[in-house]
Amino acid sequence: MKYLGYLSKKDPLYGYLRYDILPQLGVGNNSPDFRVYMIQASNHVYLYEDRHSRTRIIGKFFNGITDRSPEAAFHHMEREFNNLHHLRTIGFSGFPHYIARPLGCNANLNCILVEEFCYGTPLSSFILKAIWEGDREPLFQKLTALAYFLATLHNRTVRGDRVDVNRDCSYFDRIMDQLKNWGHIGWNEAEEFHQFKERWREKGFMWEDNQVLVHGDVTPTNILFGDGPWVIAIDLERMKPADRVFDAGRVAGEIKHFFMQYAGDKWQAEPFIGHFLWEYACHFPDRDSAFRSITRRVPFHLGMTLLRIARNSWISGDYRRWLFDEARETLR
Repeated sequence: MKYLGYLSKKDPLYGYLRYDILPQLGVGNNSPDFRVYMIQASNHVYLYEDRHSRTRIIGKFFNGITDRSPEAAFHHMEREFNNLHHLRTIGFSGFPHYIARPLGCNANLNCILVEEFCYGTPLSSFILKAIWEGDREPLFQKLTALAYFLATLHNRTVRGDRVDVNRDCSYFDRIMDQLKNWGHIGWNEAEEFHQFKERWREKGFMWEDNQVLVHGDVTPTNILFGDGPWVIAIDLERMKPADRVFDAGRVAGEIKHFFMQYAGDKWQAEPFIGHFLWEYACHFPDRDSAFRSITRRVPFHLGMTLLRIARNSWISGDYRRWLFDEARETLR
């Protein structure tokens, strides 16, 4: 986090936080002083800390994002607020599965969503500790907890409609278009990946499951852990109905990426990916059958995750090439 200073009492946001937000947290209105910290995120996300009560809240601005209209900003703000509220109403508001409490949203303040600040250690910290210090057991334990969380989310929100693989393929196409437009991949190589995608679309087992609500952005910074099985999920902007393997494959892809980037060895990720998927499968009546079904579909979403990561501007050319090669091997 980067400290930016104090929020001016003349700023309209100050009055909103003081009179609309803090009372929900049991904090009086005695002239709070808000320290402001910028949090690295895809949106404009800030932490506001009242110097007197030490109360912390998160403000996420949806307006001002590149290529996003005011109407789209309002839609994204409202959608995430509703997503947070919905999951809390179906049981994700206490131990061991927790969703940050939404405190308010205001379209007149650059479409800000305000939610409680949640303490926890991100998944990324456990992965890096396993890589750099060889401390593997805590990562295994936290992946067990994450598998329990995701299985609970998915099983609690099963819908009657079958998975629509066409939606996943459209997302795949958007990733490839971005990679081409930004000059990261050539036309011929992109066409090869599109052919892989079409083969996956034609596989009958890709369509066999029912839709569930997926988190939609299970990156190692969006999952926090407390003691034991305590899991806290943040950033629900991309929650949607989809194949449960959308989330499972994203987790597998992120784990592989971390070991590729920081350990230089993709194979070191395999025990952790296998453990996560096996633990996820234990939350079904027939664990073996569930594991077989999940692992057949995971490669498509894992490969797509690697391509998604390759879009980032901070990725070096050599590492981007490695991500492309690994995605090709996974999707082939």
